Amino acid sequence: MIRPLDLSDRALAERLLEIQHRAYAVEAELIGFDGIPPLQEDLEGLMSSTEHWLGRYDGDLLVGAVAYEFPDDDTVDITRLIVDPAHARRGHGRALLDHLDQLEPRHTSVVSTGTANTPAVTLYASRGYHETARVEIAPGVTVTQFSRG
Repeated sequence: MIRPLDLSDRALAERLLEIQHRAYAVEAELIGFDGIPPLQEDLEGLMSSTEHWLGRYDGDLLVGAVAYEFPDDDTVDITRLIVDPAHARRGHGRALLDHLDQLEPRHTSVVSTGTANTPAVTLYASRGYHETARVEIAPGVTVTQFSRG
């Protein structure tokens, strides 16, 4: 089940932060860089997020989420896609992206991830995203930006 998340619910936000830290720790390992901002985020920072959030549940347990924004009327910017590593590779990320596509159909969708994060790069490529840029965020560490539209 996928539903909107209300980050003013402290218990929910605590679970989301736990998943976020676990997921970004995996990405940090894959890309060799632990300076990823969501990895450093605290509960207050997360709860004050202005992003829209959808959560994926396995029964009553939150196992993943997608955050997104609308930079303009034609674009959805996927700012975070996180899945608890204990529940990874079960289609949760794809299901969140599919649900977002149905809920917020926009002409253009953009997302970025660490270039060396092969699972994420593969997921985005399989959903029709193409690389638009690579940005070096630290010596030898790049983030790939993707677009679909």
